[in-house]
Amino acid sequence: MPLTPTEAVVGPARAAGTGVGAFNVVQIEHAEAIVTGAERAGLPVILQISENTARYHGSLAPTALASLALARAATVPVAVHLDHAESAELVTEAVELGFTSVMFDASKLPYDANVSATREVTDLCHRAGVLVEAELGEVGGKDGAHAPGVRTDPDEARAFVAATAVDALAVAVGSSHAMLTRDAALDFDLIARLRAALDVPLVLHGSSGVDDAGLAKAVAAGMTKVNISTHLNKLFTTTVRERLDASPDLADPRKYLGPARDAVAAEVARLLGVLAGR
Repeated sequence: MPLTPTEAVVGPARAAGTGVGAFNVVQIEHAEAIVTGAERAGLPVILQISENTARYHGSLAPTALASLALARAATVPVAVHLDHAESAELVTEAVELGFTSVMFDASKLPYDANVSATREVTDLCHRAGVLVEAELGEVGGKDGAHAPGVRTDPDEARAFVAATAVDALAVAVGSSHAMLTRDAALDFDLIARLRAALDVPLVLHGSSGVDDAGLAKAVAAGMTKVNISTHLNKLFTTTVRERLDASPDLADPRKYLGPARDAVAAEVARLLGVLAGR
């Protein structure tokens, strides 16, 4: 049976001990930039659409269908992934649209409830040949996720993966979502212990807060899938702002969204190289 796009992207990276970039799509320019960057680097990539983005656009389908079309036309392997879904209904919609992996996030629930909800989603997705990523630990805002008490415990992670049958696990090792500075302090020893304890790929969320050296070291320690969103959004917005400041009379969105798309494509290509160890 042929590999799904997600398996074709994540499996070889884990086997080779390299990392694969997973970048969030907010609008079509993001998807176009990410695919262009991956083609420029000659490396596979994952397009991610979050529940928040689906809510922003009113539904999942418009962004999803555009991303899936771009993935099919790409000259490198591109997977389309549902990110941070807290709704089983949204997971079902993603599966029906053609996503080949989903991240179901029940990490806010108590451990036993997290296991139960995640197992139900995993059973549903596996019947459709769709991979499931889950989260264990707290990868929240800067106040909480840097405290030692919210790190993912390797023994608990092993038990969680066995109980839920998930295919990948997002772990709390010191990164935080939505960081605007790249100064997160990762626990590389914990990453190595989690890698040794688990037979599924590890996922680093909140990677926008990790600098290039930290990303490379995290991959070397055992991370496979590396999620980056805020860093690219910051670059996109900065480029738009600079373009509008330089030409206040601009009215055509293509004149400022295009340069932002180009800037993100270049950064995606560069980051994919970092994660691949180039």
